[in-house]
Amino acid sequence: MGALALAGLGRAGHRVDPLEVTIVGALAERLTEPGRGLALTDSEVGLAASMYVAGAVLGSLLFGYLTDRLGRKKLFLATLGLYLAATTATAFSFDVWFFVLMRFLTGAGVGGEYAAINSAIDELVPARLRATVSLAVNGSYWGGAAVGAALTRLLLDPAMFSADVGWRVAFGLGAVLGLVILLVHRHLPGQHRIR
Repeated sequence: MGALALAGLGRAGHRVDPLEVTIVGALAERLTEPGRGLALTDSEVGLAASMYVAGAVLGSLLFGYLTDRLGRKKLFLATLGLYLAATTATAFSFDVWFFVLMRFLTGAGVGGEYAAINSAIDELVPARLRATVSLAVNGSYWGGAAVGAALTRLLLDPAMFSADVGWRVAFGLGAVLGLVILLVHRHLPGQHRIR
């Protein structure tokens, strides 16, 4: 796998985070509407957002530590698996505590992804390309945020989806993106340096 392929993998993985953050921010109003979402309070939406961030921080620390001990490829797959399971489960949330727990676990998967991809960049990308690849990977956040904002305009349109379904589809799309990334992850090099 070349440095550009690694950059593409990292950009795809990093677009999951802003997509998640933007979608939840845009869906907050829908989630608080009685009969249309989970009927969360504004405080509960804030708690879910805080738990996502807490999960991302703890996931980054835990999976970053484990990446050095178990290897990048295993941890890429583990963090992506956690993300896929948690974001899919979020789409099927039935009460506030389940929703908050799934947001925490989603954040942990995304935080672990950040740690694993940056470890891979440091180890696998030659010094002459490292800054470019790192900038491409870490600078892609805003592209994902734009995609998330565009998607929520469609998903919250009552002409396309009923009010109690659109927000669930939004989380399902995160899982679909994660599955695409999973296919790319299968080709991640194990212990070989990129030339």
